[in-house]
Amino acid sequence: MQGKKLLIVDDEADIRTLLKEYLELEGYRVWTAANVTEAQKALTAGPDLIILDIALPGIDGLLWCRQIRDTLPVPILFLSARAGEKDRIKGLQAGGDDYIVKPFSLEELSARIAAHLRREARKEAKPSGQGIYWDGILTVDFAGYRFLIKGQDIGLTKIEFRIAAFLFTNKGHVFTKDQIYEKVRGCDGEADVSVVTEHIRRIRAKLGADWEREYIETVWGVGYRWIG
Repeated sequence: MQGKKLLIVDDEADIRTLLKEYLELEGYRVWTAANVTEAQKALTAGPDLIILDIALPGIDGLLWCRQIRDTLPVPILFLSARAGEKDRIKGLQAGGDDYIVKPFSLEELSARIAAHLRREARKEAKPSGQGIYWDGILTVDFAGYRFLIKGQDIGLTKIEFRIAAFLFTNKGHVFTKDQIYEKVRGCDGEADVSVVTEHIRRIRAKLGADWEREYIETVWGVGYRWIG
């Protein structure tokens, strides 16, 4: 799992330093944050797993986990000095994937991190079009027929989602309007390949409403491809 990105959120500087140094030696790329405000900014790095303390200043770890869980599919491992069964249950009910009690073994923590990342790798090995994709900015919720930018649903119609999802799951490949139409035809009673151009325009406008990045490229004289 070398090269995977981890975000450590803990208000104790000694713990942040200890974990960062140890996990970097294990081959991970590590970001740290002392509170939720810093952690929210660090999400742009697109972490593959989050290690989250519960007792944070301001917004605590439990509340923040609830706030981000619907749009953040990565594993979240809680760290806490609270060892009671009710506390562990609260952590899992808030959306955590694991609960580790302080003080803890670095070797055990590393093993749990690796186990969760292996589980995620198995999920990603499923055929395209299943589950949720997230890169720190863009979330694609295949089951919910949604594209979200920074957690906000951009409001694609059914056929817009079908077109966007088709291009997204075939990144880098160029498709003509006819090929795109052939893939998604039947939705909303469309009967003319020329409508694909208008749907692409609307999808681009919605994807670009909250961020300046270009996701869909026009290959002049040929068609379109997803480049995000």
